[in-house]
Amino acid sequence: MREKKYLKWYQKLAYGAGDLASNCSYGLVSSFLLLYLSDTMGMNTGIIGTLMLVSKVLDGVTDVFFGRMIDKTKSKLGKARPWMLYAQIGVSLCLLLLFSVPDIGETAQYAYFFVFYTSLNAIFYTANGIAYSTLSALITKNSTERVQLGSIRFMFAVVTNIVMGFAVTGAVAHFGGGAKGWRVVAFICAVIGLVVNTISCLAVKEVPDEENTEMQEEAGQKDDKLSFVDTIKILFANKYYIMILVLYIVYYTMSGLTTGSGIYFTTYVLGDASLLGSFSMMKMFPVIIALAFTPMLVKKAGSMQKVNFWGYVINTVLSVFFVYFAVKRNVPMLLLVMFMKGVFAGTLSGTLNALIAEISGYTYRTKKVHMDGTMFSCSSLGVKVGGGIGTAAVGWLLNIGGYVGTATVQSQSAINMIFHMYITLPVVFGVIITIILSMLKVEKANKEWDEKHNVEK
Repeated sequence: MREKKYLKWYQKLAYGAGDLASNCSYGLVSSFLLLYLSDTMGMNTGIIGTLMLVSKVLDGVTDVFFGRMIDKTKSKLGKARPWMLYAQIGVSLCLLLLFSVPDIGETAQYAYFFVFYTSLNAIFYTANGIAYSTLSALITKNSTERVQLGSIRFMFAVVTNIVMGFAVTGAVAHFGGGAKGWRVVAFICAVIGLVVNTISCLAVKEVPDEENTEMQEEAGQKDDKLSFVDTIKILFANKYYIMILVLYIVYYTMSGLTTGSGIYFTTYVLGDASLLGSFSMMKMFPVIIALAFTPMLVKKAGSMQKVNFWGYVINTVLSVFFVYFAVKRNVPMLLLVMFMKGVFAGTLSGTLNALIAEISGYTYRTKKVHMDGTMFSCSSLGVKVGGGIGTAAVGWLLNIGGYVGTATVQSQSAINMIFHMYITLPVVFGVIITIILSMLKVEKANKEWDEKHNVEK
């Protein structure tokens, strides 16, 4: 029996564009905030890294909270859309303020950074991000459409990051350089994020669950009676939730590490900061290619887990050549291998949300509880905790390596540390991801449950 289709082509594009809005803030903060604070404002990378980690600890507390709030929300816009729509206002405002650190004394500057960095992540980005991810489960119940949504949104994310990799440093210089240049670029990104997020949110509608109405109503009543502690217990009773949460944290720690160290790698290891755009493109562009074929590959393989696992196995093998050409400073071959790695590993980006939807379905099958918003909190938690650890680690490791932001020439120990951050450590994280993917067989578990209980789609 063919699954019902819920979305028009333009709605899929509009939903995907939400990641453009998201990455206007996340991309700018993860790739350039540390550089702005260290090289423009003269702040210590070790202190910044520590403040980032403390912020992420506070940040992690709010993820499940906002996920639960989304599950309990009832409005004309639905459950998730109100949070996605209004939280972006706070995201855009905090983004501008983060790149507008005033000259108020060293201690006050660190306090200023901590307050607005935490507000951006723990409150506004959390509410917006969880709502946006949850929408993929609320605007369609078609598994193929969910995979398509995941692919399209990450295509927008990839393109946005490529453009920012090429354009940000040049734009900063164009608008006068220094603090003024960064402030203007942050303002532009804040406005673009606000406009695009609004369009993305209003172009789609949440759909009611037509099937098994009685069961859904009964589950809904049960959902509302769950305490916060009960919710946490149900989440962590699902082994696949733990796996996807760890996967997210590892994946975005790796991403935060490479994104944050990229500008340092091209500047101090390769000696040409303008290469950042090329490396960003070779890191991101192959993902677009992979995502274009992901729905077809998943349909043919019959499993997202199989496609992702074997993609990462090949990615791990290619990592040997990646390290070799990095050691040789062979930029053309390094870019080529980076491209090939991205093609094989890129399918994961497009299937993450669909996998969470499967995991949420597993919770409903086994516990008879609907908690899509809470379940999708793992995506926000993973992005922020993982990205925060990765970005904070850049600050710590730079400090350990002896990096001095205001120095004209860096020490060899600092350059070696930058090399390991961008090249060596990501390979280790890639191996860990491969191991997790080998165990993430939630689709198989759902099929077996449906067969055992004679459930038809």
